[in-house]
Amino acid sequence: MSALLPLEQAQQRLIALAARLPAEKLSVHAALGRYLAADLIARREQPAADMSAMDGYAIRFADREGPWQLIGECPAGSPPCRALQPGETARIFTGALLPEGADTVVMQENVEADGNIIRLTADPSPEQGRHVRHQGGDFKQGSTGLPAGSLLNAAALGEAVIAGYGALSIGKQPRVALVSTGDELVPPGSDTLPHQIPASNDVMLSAMLAGRTAETRSLSRIPDDMDILCQTLESTKDSDIIVTIGGASVGDHDLVGPAFRKLGAEIDFYKIAMKPGKPVMAGKWGETVILALPGNPASAFVAATLFLLPLVRFMAGAARYLPEYHSAATTQALPENGSRAQFLRAKVDQAGITPFNSQDSAKLSVLAASNALLCRPADADAADAGEMVPYIAI
Repeated sequence: MSALLPLEQAQQRLIALAARLPAEKLSVHAALGRYLAADLIARREQPAADMSAMDGYAIRFADREGPWQLIGECPAGSPPCRALQPGETARIFTGALLPEGADTVVMQENVEADGNIIRLTADPSPEQGRHVRHQGGDFKQGSTGLPAGSLLNAAALGEAVIAGYGALSIGKQPRVALVSTGDELVPPGSDTLPHQIPASNDVMLSAMLAGRTAETRSLSRIPDDMDILCQTLESTKDSDIIVTIGGASVGDHDLVGPAFRKLGAEIDFYKIAMKPGKPVMAGKWGETVILALPGNPASAFVAATLFLLPLVRFMAGAARYLPEYHSAATTQALPENGSRAQFLRAKVDQAGITPFNSQDSAKLSVLAASNALLCRPADADAADAGEMVPYIAI
């Protein structure tokens, strides 16, 4: 019997089967959740000139004691008012350009006006440059803002716009086909006989992929029939990724591996040293990456978290595509772990992280109540309550 492949090696081998997809141009309004295909190089300087960070009065620091003669007002969105001469000030508002000669802003709360004469009432010695956003203080033209592979979240899109972009070069999203197999599966919402199960896995995985793919095609409830399975897989050949759910083990009715081999696919690895989700299989069928996941819901979910989502992120251009691990104090003692990495469905909150008592991979109720997968690395030592342990947020 061949040894189980360590998790990290399996992840590396899966990614090695794939390639980044070409870039495409998208409006900043449509780029949320996508990945930059090239470094974001600033097309402008921000701020483009010295401007006020506060409502108040622009002054020359050399005249910091005051009083000052008010010569006008500098509203935001307008060219600066005329240059300040010694002993002069201008009313200024947040975001307005400083007039020439001014280098400091005094807050409006710290002065009083007597006609056009402005006097300090507090802060008798303003600091030079106080309340001024200096030219290029955020970034310089030509500087690198975000590196290629960065996730375009709300803040990143804001930076792209302020750097001068209305459209961005981003990695294309992969086309994914989900094929769920099993004679026992019936449509969601159907009445079931004792030997039947509503087809939940393809709904669950489609939800995990929502917004991450160019297209997710779901071919559900494919019977355990070699000819029908092969025909179904053939119909998905134009996908970038084919994901099968169920039928990936070695039983008489587990036809996924034999079907792919019959169609000429090359299997790269099969069976991972992890729990749940051991019977994961991956390979290549022409230019298409194939990934076979187990059928038990928790196994399918964990395997998708560790393999499918990283694969999708990588092909879409993400620089960081593997799951992000956090740490929390375990609320209970954990026994030493065996040779397979374990991912325990758990709840993390202010008290720490608590694994559920039942880790049966068929129990969707436990998975649905979880917000974390507590990771027990292969051969991990026992952990006392209060010890920090790694987890993946879900």
